[in-house]
Amino acid sequence: MRNGTRFADGGSAGDAARTAGGHPAGSPDTAAWTDRTDPAGSADAAAWTDPAGSADSADLAAALRTGPFHLALRTAIASRRLPLQRVRHHLAQYGVNVGVTSLSYWQQGARRPRRAESLRAVRALEEILQLPEESLIRLLAQPAERAERERPAARSYRSLVEASDVLRALLTELGSPVDGGLHTIGHHERVRIGARRELVGRESQHAVRAHRDGVDRYVAIYHGDPGCAPDQVRVRALENCRAGRVRWHEGAGVLVAELLFDARLRAGDTHLFAYGFEDGTAGTATEYVRGFTYAGGQYALQIRFDDRALPVACHRFAQQSASGPRGGRQELTLSGSHRSVHLVEPQVRAGLLGIAWDWE
Repeated sequence: MRNGTRFADGGSAGDAARTAGGHPAGSPDTAAWTDRTDPAGSADAAAWTDPAGSADSADLAAALRTGPFHLALRTAIASRRLPLQRVRHHLAQYGVNVGVTSLSYWQQGARRPRRAESLRAVRALEEILQLPEESLIRLLAQPAERAERERPAARSYRSLVEASDVLRALLTELGSPVDGGLHTIGHHERVRIGARRELVGRESQHAVRAHRDGVDRYVAIYHGDPGCAPDQVRVRALENCRAGRVRWHEGAGVLVAELLFDARLRAGDTHLFAYGFEDGTAGTATEYVRGFTYAGGQYALQIRFDDRALPVACHRFAQQSASGPRGGRQELTLSGSHRSVHLVEPQVRAGLLGIAWDWE
């Protein structure tokens, strides 16, 4: 395999996304637990308001009206100040056995109740949480949440990045899952190659969409050329983000950096931001590769060369995985005035896409 730049980004929400989707904080439910009465004598979730008049009533009414199911369930549990263990206890009194893990998955959107026993549990939850009849069931009757339908199928990072074990360890250190709750809908990337034929730096303008609630960050992953000193690579937060924690692995030349947003995104929300890396620490670069965890979205890549170091030939290529064969080769012509080549992919596929060049 030729020496070259390895770079792939994964949208990752880190701690905040899990916190937003985790167990609700709350006190024991002695005050919240009462016999259920049908609010206003109606099963219409859109017209229902919290009979206790709590500050959460507007959010709960909106969640019951519009969904998705996991958000409505999570909001209802939080508004009743019911720990999941108490919810499980109350379900058992209805003759329904559901584990705390399943309840947690349901309210995070990781799983949806589908079996008959699970649907019976949902109906019991409506009573336990003092909700209108059919208010949760009707959300399950709808098609899967729009954001989940729009989420493209994922490909494992192990097939995208050769240093996958190192990368996973760094992501774990940040408390960041591989799927951080974001997928790319548009990405314009500019790479600069210096006079010593080294990768000097690059900038990205990124448009992303959240496919779950609570996402407030993106984790950018940089894999430099052989000889890269990741501790000397500078992370630049350029627009609509700020730099957070940075971790790296010296031997593998891999660096991961949090880019923090000013607000948490809801499922379906979009965000536009820009960031970059300044390197220049490695040896000769002969290619630039972008890894795509998800299919979908537009991608544009431009490689600009220093006037004092111009390649003799350039081409684009694609791979299904880091160890797979390369295909889709297409020669690229270096522009006369700006000394650059580029590619534009209107609808990317999961896998690898890049530009390679020859110096001799």
